[in-house]
Amino acid sequence: MTETLHIVGGGMAGSEAAWQAAEAGVAVVLHEMRPQIGTFAHQTGNFGEMVCSNSFRSDDDEQNAVGLLHWEMRRAGGLIMATADAHRLPAGGALAVDREPFAEAVTQTLRSHPNITTDHGEITDLPTEGKWIFATGPLTSARLGEAIARETGADRLAFFDAIAPIVYAESIDMDVAWLQSRYDKGETEEEQKAYLNCPMTKPQYEAFIDALLAADKTEFHEGETAGYFDGCLPIEVMAERGRETLRHGPMKPIGLTNAHRPADKPYAVVQLRRDNKLGTLYNIVGFQTKMKYGAQADVFRMIPGLENARFARLGGIHRNTFLNSPTLLDHEMRLKSRPHIRFAGQVTGVEGYVESAAMGLLAGRLAAAEILGRRLPPVPPETAMGALVTHITGGAEAKTFQPMNVNFGLFPPLEGLRGGRKGRKERYKGYTDRAKALWSDWLAAPEAVTA
Repeated sequence: MTETLHIVGGGMAGSEAAWQAAEAGVAVVLHEMRPQIGTFAHQTGNFGEMVCSNSFRSDDDEQNAVGLLHWEMRRAGGLIMATADAHRLPAGGALAVDREPFAEAVTQTLRSHPNITTDHGEITDLPTEGKWIFATGPLTSARLGEAIARETGADRLAFFDAIAPIVYAESIDMDVAWLQSRYDKGETEEEQKAYLNCPMTKPQYEAFIDALLAADKTEFHEGETAGYFDGCLPIEVMAERGRETLRHGPMKPIGLTNAHRPADKPYAVVQLRRDNKLGTLYNIVGFQTKMKYGAQADVFRMIPGLENARFARLGGIHRNTFLNSPTLLDHEMRLKSRPHIRFAGQVTGVEGYVESAAMGLLAGRLAAAEILGRRLPPVPPETAMGALVTHITGGAEAKTFQPMNVNFGLFPPLEGLRGGRKGRKERYKGYTDRAKALWSDWLAAPEAVTA
């Protein structure tokens, strides 16, 4: 009998960690406090529930670092990527999924695995014995967060994350909106028409910005400061940085032609991406917000085509918790003060569904190997997986550590390739070719037997 691995948190990281360890032959108990204890953002008790976007972002494994991470996770038999592929929606080159069937499938797969049992009680303290992975994510419960803070001897770091609203498709005026992916990207007609586009003239855009800036916003609690992750800024925060910011960000009009008025060039465009397979729900891309609910409906109905929009979910903002991992975790993601405990996912300071699941994949494999009396070789830092884990366990500057998406800036440079924008395509292909070879070698490498 091998030792049981306890995993706390049934999000992307915890679900992937449980799957990897169970597939290696280790008995796993997956602890998830939902649905007995809910959170601000979750709607169900399912494992792998997507609470913000329904997108895993770019699936390009030759020119994009997150696409490369997709490839590495698929190559490692990852549950999250296999389930995402089975519930894929058209998204113009991105990997978007039908979120409810996706989470239901992850839940069913884990519950039916013979090596996994589930427990729905809340874990409120750090255990003194056993093998554990904490993958509680950005919404770590208050009591557990306090226990982590006591153990690490440091105040919890936090930033604020926002979620975007979801609109019923039948309430969108298709005499105004049209279907098109930017630059008609995609290999099929369905991919090339994966987004709904709502055009704005300059006066409409200016009026929208005015309303956005004047709208009632959610106030922070006493003692909280408004630190945001730059990859998920509320739209009103972007607007406060300059009136043209949104027009050069989520509302940029380039690569789009109004199907109703081809000769008219929109000043700005709001895009909506399909949120479920039926095509009955669309989320407003990049429109994370901290506006109060009443204000959201008023402001978003100023968007041409959304004048009569009905919302399946309005946006919101919540506090995210993460560790100063470079000072607290060792190279195998173990808590230095309690090495029987590993951390994985967003609580370690990676940002995004894919990055969280990737760190769960790695933590699950590392923990399983340790329980089975084996040791895995270090993950090559030239891979997407290795670049991320290197960043959070020592590669980042501890004093300025903030949540990070995977990106080629984390990779060791390639010698002999041209720098700058003109050499980018060749350089990115070089990064991905090198990573794929090294990741394949790492997966095939024999595990060292420990005493």
